[in-house]
Amino acid sequence: MTSIPETVQVAVRIRPLSHSEHRLGCQSVTEQVDRGEPQICVRSSELFTFTHVFDAGSSQREVYETSVKSIVDKLLEGFNVTILAYGQTGSGKTFTMGTSFEGKYDDGIGIIPRTLNDLFDQIGEQSSEFRCAVTCSFVELYQENVYDLLSYRNRFEKMVGIREDASGVIIPGLTEVPVNSADETLRWLIQGASARAVASTSMNKESNRSHTIFTLTVRKIRNNQLVTISKMHLVDLAGSERSKKTRAVGDRLRESIHINKGLLALGNVIAALGSIKNTKGYISYRDSKLTRLLQNSLGGNSITLMIACVSPADYNLEETLSTLRYADRALKIRNKPMINDGELTARDEIERLKAENHELRTTLEQFQTAPVIVSKNERSVQKLQEQVRNTNVQLQAANRKLTKLEQRALQAENTLDLIFRFLPIESAGDFKQKTNEALHRYRKESALWNASDNKN
Repeated sequence: MTSIPETVQVAVRIRPLSHSEHRLGCQSVTEQVDRGEPQICVRSSELFTFTHVFDAGSSQREVYETSVKSIVDKLLEGFNVTILAYGQTGSGKTFTMGTSFEGKYDDGIGIIPRTLNDLFDQIGEQSSEFRCAVTCSFVELYQENVYDLLSYRNRFEKMVGIREDASGVIIPGLTEVPVNSADETLRWLIQGASARAVASTSMNKESNRSHTIFTLTVRKIRNNQLVTISKMHLVDLAGSERSKKTRAVGDRLRESIHINKGLLALGNVIAALGSIKNTKGYISYRDSKLTRLLQNSLGGNSITLMIACVSPADYNLEETLSTLRYADRALKIRNKPMINDGELTARDEIERLKAENHELRTTLEQFQTAPVIVSKNERSVQKLQEQVRNTNVQLQAANRKLTKLEQRALQAENTLDLIFRFLPIESAGDFKQKTNEALHRYRKESALWNASDNKN
């Protein structure tokens, strides 16, 4: 096992000057000082050092092989992994991530298709040692609302909520699809991406108006026992925007406000996590749904890579410097990566049963569609049908149990929201004291009201 990075890794990618920037006569103000050193210089004066730096001539393959591939390998070892693309609008985030993959394999494919191909190749190579059950999900955060992009429901019904339990932030009711190959997973990626909010601005003809997170969950099983369960989050953030440059009005302006609000909250979390002055331990994850969804990736138990995409044009100098400073702070964040063992929660048990049920149904369909079925196969079919019925019963029981647990969690979450809204809580250690003070005030006021009523 190779070494595990304990801090957030940061790769910076400089895109080439665009055609519009060439027409405007823009000059490049960023350069990689030395191809062998991960340093970037801005205006020949400000120098930044990161984990990796890729100049305008770097290929998609180079970016993946150098910065991403080794992290992907950790997924099958049982570690949670996050790859996050950040930058101003039009800086090349979606191109680098490959979120807009359309099914064509060429040198321009991004991180997500390459990751999926590598992952399933490794699963195939290690199939003699263990079996892997893989599921995928795809969520969009648009104007502070979370949407399930793999749901077949209409846009309004795709909206889902987020909650927290002992394992972290969860999304009840989120569609998680069992997948068995890279091609199958990419078909779901394409389907989900087609429902993403996209619009044209003066800086980007196809500007993504939302943040998206494509998640792979890998359950490694040996001898019918869950060995590890790990998640990979592939995050494509909407670009930060200045309304004067994008000329956004109406709906585009409202979208821009929500995008920048979420990115500001994310910046505050990164600054707090990277600051040695933050001794109280309070991190404002709850200021935005974006920061809540990324809570485990920043300061949690994930191996995290941030890819900061920047424009080299002098026209975008302010945005480029802002992105680089943002990324420089992220380098200081310390995570606590650890292998996630096979301890099952109620939700994990449901997903395991779903995956098992899916495999049994697939095998059963193969038997039933065979041209000739001999008596031995008939007995196999009957056995499979019985197994399917049994897993269905177990799945229904687990779903009922989870529903009760989620109802309790919702009540606790609502109570917690009220407490955080009305009490000036600054740290986890302050929680009990503030709660007791609130109860004392409540009892005192109740006593005064009762005394007043008695007098009347």
